[in-house]
Amino acid sequence: MTPAQRAFERLQAWPDLSAGPASCGTGRALCSVRDEIVHFHSDRDVDLHLTHRAIQRFQYDLGGSTAIRLVPGSRWVTVHLDCDADVDLLLSLVSIALKAHQSRPPTDLAPSPSGRSGPPGPSGSPGCNFRRVTVLPRAAAGDA
Repeated sequence: MTPAQRAFERLQAWPDLSAGPASCGTGRALCSVRDEIVHFHSDRDVDLHLTHRAIQRFQYDLGGSTAIRLVPGSRWVTVHLDCDADVDLLLSLVSIALKAHQSRPPTDLAPSPSGRSGPPGPSGSPGCNFRRVTVLPRAAAGDA
C-alpha cells in the first residue's frame, strides 16, 4: 500500500470528510461540507487546501519541511508522501485545514467548477497546485 493510499484510508474514516472526484480533474478528493480539503493526485503527491491565514500562520514550519511545497499566492500546499512521518504530517495538516475552513470569513470564498467553495488561484480561477509543483526525490540519509 502506498503512503497516499494509507493516508486516504485513514482520512476517509473521518466524519467531517467525504470522498469524491477532485475538481481539477485528476485524482480523488476528500471534502468537507464547505470545501474540497485534499486532492490525492498520485501514489505520493497530495494537495492540501489551507486558507491564506493558515499558510501565513504556519509559513516557517511549512517552508522548513522537505515534504511540503508552497506556491506563492496559492491557498493549497503540496505534500510529498515518502514515509509514515509524512502521512502523519498530512493528517495533522488536514486537521488544521478543517479548523481553518470552519472559521474562514465568507469573503474568502469563491465558487469552484465543482460547485463547492474554493480558493482563487493565481489567475483568479480556483484550483490546486497540480501541475504547478515539481517534487524532486529527497536525498537518502547517507547521500547528503
